[in-house]
Amino acid sequence: MKKMSNIYESAANTLGIFNSPCLTKVELRVACKGISDRDALSKPDPCVILKMQSHGQWFEVDRTEVIRTCINPVFSKLFTVDFYFEEVQRLRFEVHDISSNHNGLKEADFLGGMECTLGQIVSQRKLSKSLLKHGNTAGKSSITVIAEELSGNDDYVELSFSARKLDDKDFFSKSDPFLEIFRVNDDATQQLVHRTEVVMNNLNPAWKTFKVSVNSLCSGDQDRRLKCIVWDWDSNGKHDFIGEFTSTFKEMRGAMEGRQVQWECINPKYKAKKKNYKNSGIVILNQCKIHKMHSFLDYIMGGCQIQFTVAIDFTASNGDPRNSCSLHYIHPYQPNEYLKALVAVGEICQDYDSDKMFPAFGFGARIPPEYKVSHDFAINFNEDNPECAGIQGVVEAYQSCLPKLQLYGPTNIAPIIQKVAKSASEETNTKEASQYFILLILTDGVITDMADTREAIVHASHLPMSVIIVGVGNADFSDMQMLDGDDGILRSPKGEPVLRDIVQFVPFRNFKHASPAALAKSVLAEVPNQVVDYYNGKGIKPKCVSEYESSRTLAP
Repeated sequence: MKKMSNIYESAANTLGIFNSPCLTKVELRVACKGISDRDALSKPDPCVILKMQSHGQWFEVDRTEVIRTCINPVFSKLFTVDFYFEEVQRLRFEVHDISSNHNGLKEADFLGGMECTLGQIVSQRKLSKSLLKHGNTAGKSSITVIAEELSGNDDYVELSFSARKLDDKDFFSKSDPFLEIFRVNDDATQQLVHRTEVVMNNLNPAWKTFKVSVNSLCSGDQDRRLKCIVWDWDSNGKHDFIGEFTSTFKEMRGAMEGRQVQWECINPKYKAKKKNYKNSGIVILNQCKIHKMHSFLDYIMGGCQIQFTVAIDFTASNGDPRNSCSLHYIHPYQPNEYLKALVAVGEICQDYDSDKMFPAFGFGARIPPEYKVSHDFAINFNEDNPECAGIQGVVEAYQSCLPKLQLYGPTNIAPIIQKVAKSASEETNTKEASQYFILLILTDGVITDMADTREAIVHASHLPMSVIIVGVGNADFSDMQMLDGDDGILRSPKGEPVLRDIVQFVPFRNFKHASPAALAKSVLAEVPNQVVDYYNGKGIKPKCVSEYESSRTLAP
């Protein structure tokens, strides 16, 4: 076993993954110029899709809103990405024309793309490049991306605006108003912060509540000037100006605790020309709520435990464990892929679990004494207490159970997801951040109960849990990528979408010649954000405010 201990050492030195000091969040804003449409008679309805490269594959991270009939769009939606100083993070911005009748993407809808690294944008702060289509420039079209680092304060604010008695700009109907909010920068340039939806045919609109980071709204400066403009939407993209006003975040905070803040909406031309001009309407801020964002470390240091569970695939496709070609072959000196993956990921998780006791299950085998197929048996054969002492305990239970099992099938993982989900749902009754569950599934093949698994994952996305799947061996894992919501949204067979993306799938072969640290880093990279998204989304604060949190500077 001497050689085995080397894996522990290398995995134990894993780059302090969860609190990588260089984790900075960056907000990216996008605008395009001169987009030419494939249909020369009409202007395009552009949308920008942000893709990131991971292990040579591009996957969609997020997309902007669609702006109707516009060749020079300035998008309101921000992309928030994690910036790692030590990694080359390749980004691809694709501009698509999304016609109103479908939201899918077709080849014909592609208007041009631009590739760069996040480092290039961050170092230049503003990057403008031509859009390319099939390697050639797409007319004179270009894209500009502006980066802003989210400084220590990543609180966000929820704002709810309405207006009354706006000027009527349309002959045959009432105005179709929308509101734009700009932040005035130190150099007097204006940065779009948010654009509301259009409320059709209404001079007294109530716009939908929206959320925006304090950083994005005012760069953390409560007295920074904000310019707000009300427009009358026009289908040809030439919107009519109704009026404007200026404010500050400090002033907007007056709409907390049930009070309202109001501004007169002024059209300077009318004010200069018309003697009796009062205003072009009143804009009202009905509520301003500030949401405190807690970080992963706030929760961990506040006493949240990571509960780590392992599930191992014992189906016949792994090959007979007595045969050296088997994925389950126990070599005297060389750990197999199952053990390598288990140790690399488990070593990190065990640092966040105070009792270091890990439930470990198997699926897809016939088990003693009756040799019936089971998809969620304890590998220590103690159903009442499936926990093993430390990762070493899991390794030993795995090695001792192998000779007693008959490898069988099919590859069903829904039962084990449901088992952990049951524990996680009991945890939700406490209404506090005390236990978050991570299920590591190690499997050699494509799963057979895809419909049940999708259903189980959608259910689990409402619970404090994440699922990590590591594909072992050389099978075709393309179906598994679908469970990892990166390339679109995972839905249950009934069409219900996941509440949040909780599955991370990684083929072990991508890391065969890399260190255990690299595998663990890739597999666990999303976990801190998943923990934070779950608790912040539920409005659950860390159990006790740690010294770490109280030392973080917060704006008043």
